[in-house]
Formats: sequence, C-alpha cells, structure tokens
Amino acid sequence: MIRAFIADDHLMFRQGLRTLLEKTREITVVGEAESGQETLKKVEQLKPDVIILDVGMPGLNGIEVAKRIRKLLPETKILFLSMHADIFFTMEALKAGALGYILKEDSFSQLVEAIKVVSTGKIFLSPVLEEPVMKGLLQIARKSDDESSNVLTEREKEILQLIAEGMTNQNIAESLCISVSTVDTHRKNIMNKLGIHSVAGLVKYAIKHKIVTI
Repeated sequence: MIRAFIADDHLMFRQGLRTLLEKTREITVVGEAESGQETLKKVEQLKPDVIILDVGMPGLNGIEVAKRIRKLLPETKILFLSMHADIFFTMEALKAGALGYILKEDSFSQLVEAIKVVSTGKIFLSPVLEEPVMKGLLQIARKSDDESSNVLTEREKEILQLIAEGMTNQNIAESLCISVSTVDTHRKNIMNKLGIHSVAGLVKYAIKHKIVTI
C-alpha cells in the first residue's frame, strides 16, 4: 500500500482527490495540507511514501517545499500535480528533487500511474510535457542559474514570497514564529542584496523569478 500525502491550497480539490485515491486498492491518503509550512510540519510526522504537491501554495511555494523535503525526508518521493504546463516549473521541480510532474488536466488514471511510478523511484512526466521537456533539456541545462536569484538564502526567499503575497512584518513574524525585528532585518538584507528598495519592486522580482505565482 502506497501512503500518499496531498498538499494543495484548495480544500474542495483535496477532498475530491482524497476520495478518489482512497477508492483505489494500492493507495491510501495519510494526510493533507493547504500551505507550504503546514506541509513540512505534517510530512515530518507522517513520513508518507509519496507527497502530491502543488506548485503555487501560500506561505512557501511548492518548489521550496520540495527542496526542504528532500533534505528532511530523502525517502519520501515527490510528485507535482499542477495547473502549470510550463517547462520552467517542470525543470525547477525536477531540480528540487521531484520524480514526477503531472497536470491537473490529465486523467485520474494517469495520476494513479504517476504515483505508482514515482513510488518506485522512477520518473513520470505528463504526456503533455514529455516532448517539450526533452527538447528543452539541453537548452535549459546550458543556462546558468540567474546569479541574483541565488544571492538570497532559503529564509530570505521565504520572506520575499510572504512580502509579495501582501503580508506585513507583523504577519510574517507570526507566521514564521520569529520576531518583527528579525523580519525587518531580513527585509532590509533582501532589498540591499537585490538593489530593490520598494515593495512593488520586490513583488515584480518575486513574480519574475517564480518565487510567487499569479
């Protein structure tokens, strides 16, 4: 039996997916979460075999969640289930440690197959993405990562996402269980590193570098 975990910010979608998955003989859903931070907390406790992860989630996006899960629980397999049929997101997901990337427009039977495949440690891509990914692999592999996006630490990227989502320093401090002064320090460091000194500029940067999705 494959122990699966669903991470998606839409309650109705999670409930519907859970109902369908639990009708299969091979899969049981051990938990679910609606945000990035909640996902990390729960998977650490539940240690699922496969986590079905969305790209765009509040608090901490799916790509960053995947990176942390790979460090935290290397045995847990990661499968992205996303509405984004995008080469960039697909490649970032694979770079972050995911073994699969499937689209919400794909069939349920394809999702079940994807879960089974990644649970064995093999790669599964949506049929829609297979050809574009193969064509884009060499081109993307040759491109070095944008230097400015690598300047920020994981915590700074996390805070930048929250800023871009419209949260105040107080809200961010409460969400991350840190002090307001610490948030303010991180905000100043982010602005200095990027050479951006307005919230609007930070939002544009976060969107451009896929730290937050629209």
